[in-house]
Parts: sequence; structure tokens; C-alpha cells
Amino acid sequence: MPGLDLTASSVDITRAICDIPSVSGGETALADLIFEAVSACPHLDVHRDGDTIVARTQLGRARRVAIAGHIDTVPINANLPTRTLETDGETVLWGRGTVDMKAGVAVQLKLAAELTAPPVDITWMWYDHEEVAAELNGLTRLARTRPDLFAADFAILGEPSDGEVEGGCNGNLRVVARTHGVRAHSARAWIGENAIHRAAPILQRLADYTPRDVEVEGLVYREGLNAVRIGGGIAGNVIPDLCEVEINYRFAPSRDVAEAEAHVRDVLAGFEVEVVDAAPGARPGLDAALAQEFVAAVGARPRPKYGWTDVARFSAMGVPAVNYGPGDPHLAHHDEERVPVRQIIDVERGLRTWLTAS
Repeated sequence: MPGLDLTASSVDITRAICDIPSVSGGETALADLIFEAVSACPHLDVHRDGDTIVARTQLGRARRVAIAGHIDTVPINANLPTRTLETDGETVLWGRGTVDMKAGVAVQLKLAAELTAPPVDITWMWYDHEEVAAELNGLTRLARTRPDLFAADFAILGEPSDGEVEGGCNGNLRVVARTHGVRAHSARAWIGENAIHRAAPILQRLADYTPRDVEVEGLVYREGLNAVRIGGGIAGNVIPDLCEVEINYRFAPSRDVAEAEAHVRDVLAGFEVEVVDAAPGARPGLDAALAQEFVAAVGARPRPKYGWTDVARFSAMGVPAVNYGPGDPHLAHHDEERVPVRQIIDVERGLRTWLTAS
């Protein structure tokens, strides 16, 4: 496989790395090429942990910035190789990973190779397994083995944000609410107690629930509390004795995980509730001096990030972080995933302007 040419345009690099399949668990081929390409840059100190690559400048600057992006994608569905298309009068790059988030990674790789003497030290991080369970995430592993590599005054995640700055992110909580009954033959239903019927009040409470819009440091985050899965029953002629409703709560970063859990338990008072997954949100982080300089340099008007991203990992380690990358987040994981070429160029220009400012 030919190596990555980091002297190419960020659009061409996007196309090249998208055409190297890297579905979660299969990132090694792409990680090998990234490692080889950045290791050839004498101004970078390169560290590899599995399929996570970290490349740092060591210029002794007073401030350090971390810039990160994941190299894995969700499964391919007849949407590779990439294609250049004209859509609604705009040139787009179509294919798996173009939005989430190899266009952002391509911009980072090009700048990592070219910015040999930036006014701040930079830690570039390209990591694996973002699209799957949190315990497999390359940043989770790196935080355990080399937490020192996260040291920074500000961080940027190249998550798709339409080329705008999205501060922080919502937290994410998943619970299972259970109802119990008594099995019986469905021909003699009065002998049993139907657990699925007993779950009706859970669904009604969720249907009646009014989610909050919460302002945090000038950004308004939209919450959501929704049933996402329901299961119960063992056969077509048996009254079920168990029903489970899986519920997802997206909560503003004004709440921590404990407060989010308490809120869900309050909404579902009287029912058995088990927390099965939880991830804290991240506050916007826009009060940091570097964040303000960044926003001014790219000419952006910050907005909130409704989904959860790895900015929360940096925030938990005391590093304010924002999302900034090309691509419409609504098209992430979509079979028609595509990114405007204009956005790739604009994001590169924005980062370059900020990272070369005196």
C-alpha cells in the first residue's frame, strides 16, 4: 500500500484515508500509514499505543494545544470508494468517513506535517475505536497508560460541526426500567399479571415529559428523555412476567452524572431502574484565553454540541475543549455521507490562521 502524501491537499488526503477501510476494530492499516507519515516529520515526537498515534511538538512554548480526531468509522454499506459529486450546486466528497470524521483528520494530518514552528506547542492525537464501547476507545486506553499526553491548555476535537465551533457537549445516560408480572397461559390471562401492560405508565410519563433547554455559559443545550427500546414476553401464548424499557437521557453539562441519574429516577419513581451506561457532558470551555483567541481567529459564533463527543474526556481532565470540523453532523453514519469540499478548505484555513498567529 502506498504511503500517505501529506504534501497533497487536505481534500486529496481526505479521499486517500477514506478509501482505506477502518471500521472500528480494523484501523491498523490506516494507523500504520499515519504513523509512518508523521514519523518522517523531524519536528514531531511520535508515540504509538495500539492504533492510537500521538505526535507532539516540543518547542518549549508557554502554552500547549491538543488537537484530536478518531480514525475509525461505522460499517461500510456500499459507500466506498469515495466519489466527487455535484450536489445542490456544491462540490462534495461522498463516501463512508467523509463526515465522521476523516475530513477533519485529513486537515489535522496536513497541518501537523507543515506547521514546524507554531506559536504554541501542539499535541496531535489520532485514535481508534471511537464508534464502539467506551472501554475500547483509544483515548480511554491512553488516559490510563499515558495521562501525561493529555496535558494541554485547550483542546479541539475534529468532530463534524459544519465548520462551526461547537462548545462542550451533552452528557449521556442510559437506564433500563423494569416491570414484573406473573406468567400464565394467555387463554387464562386473569390468572397471571401482564408485565408489559404494567409498563404503560412508564411510556406515558416519557410521552408527557417536557425536556429542558438549558443555558450554560451562554450556550443553550437541548435535553431529551426517550424510550429507545422495549422488550418482554417469551411466547405468543404466555402472559409475560417481565418487561424492560431502555431509556436514553441526554442532559445539559450543567448536571453531573449523579444529578442526571437522580432526575431520571425521580421521573420514573415507583419503578425498578438500573443504570447501564453513563458519560458526563462537558461545559463549553469558551472562557479559556486560548478558546477565545481560537473563536476570534476562525470567525465563528459558537453553538452547543447536542451529542456526546470526546471533548468530555478532555474536560474531565481539566482541559477545556470544543468541537470543530468539516461535515454536517446529521450526515454522520448516513449511507449518503458527504462533506462539502469548501468546508474542508475552510476548516484548514481557520486552524492554520489560528495556529500561525503571532
